Amino acid sequence: MPATVPEAVPSVTISVAPLVLLSACDHYGRTAKGTKKRVVGVLLGQNSGSVVRVTNSFAVPFEEDEKDPAVWFLDHNYVESMRDMFKKVNAKEKLIGWYHSGPKLRASDLQINELFKRYTPNPLLVIIDVEPKPIGVPTDAYFAVEEIKDDGTTASKTFVHTPSIIEAEEAEEIGVEHLLRDIRDVAVGSLSTRINNQLQALQGLHLRLRDIGNYLSKVNSGALPVNHTILGLLQDVFNLLPNLSTPSAEGGEESNELSRALAIKTNDQLMNIYLSSLIRAIIAFHDLIDNKIKNRQDQAEGEGEAEGEKDKAEKKDEKSAEKDGKKDDTEKKGGIDKDLDL
Repeated sequence: MPATVPEAVPSVTISVAPLVLLSACDHYGRTAKGTKKRVVGVLLGQNSGSVVRVTNSFAVPFEEDEKDPAVWFLDHNYVESMRDMFKKVNAKEKLIGWYHSGPKLRASDLQINELFKRYTPNPLLVIIDVEPKPIGVPTDAYFAVEEIKDDGTTASKTFVHTPSIIEAEEAEEIGVEHLLRDIRDVAVGSLSTRINNQLQALQGLHLRLRDIGNYLSKVNSGALPVNHTILGLLQDVFNLLPNLSTPSAEGGEESNELSRALAIKTNDQLMNIYLSSLIRAIIAFHDLIDNKIKNRQDQAEGEGEAEGEKDKAEKKDEKSAEKDGKKDDTEKKGGIDKDLDL
């Protein structure tokens, strides 16, 4: 039977930085905008086995024949030169894969992927959708695996899709916020902006629910096998929804079940927030009392040290005064002896 995804590729998390998206879009806009050509580049980052973090990229000269997809050219000498220069700047960023502007997989992708195996054992392919879309993640990540056929023929290479996310570091988040602040339309009010954001969020939710419905329909009809991991995640989602079958209060009029269920859910959440606030306030008072006690102890110790130093100084003065008195007595006695001799 063909190799399954868990057997072929371990469970990994693909994290792509926004800088990579900006670089790929700029590469496409400068060289292939308005044409059917695609652009190709190299991905840099860290691969720890369970997490693949794509942090940087650079463009690569690439040409291919539109009529014959098997004819293509990629300057691997340029790749090696740029890799060595990036290594001098930041040795932590290593060559982990490559990207192209897609929008879909092509026949020559496996051959190009074999070329990148010179630099990394299991190169990552990320297809970046450079066309602006209101919803969805603009990246699709793939790993190449061997597909074992059940008829005994030779195994062939194929790409397996891996989920990816867009994740920015703190510095990148600040830069993106400033960029959005500069390009935001000043004439549009904050109310319309919030409504547009909510509309886009609802559209994305509608697409996700439609995909879930299609998947469950295919599982129910037997077109897809049952995946208990996916069903467990769906059950977790359903558990977060309010209980719509809550009975009405005894002895009272029948109330709206939906509103009562939402009220119960909201009250439970507010109770957690209230208890958290109380605990935080008690801990803050406890720290305040500890600080006051410590300050008083430090002040008492400082006063005790000052009194001790004062006593030492007084004793020293008394000793010096006694020495001076003895010296004067000795001098007077010596003068009397001299007078007697005369």
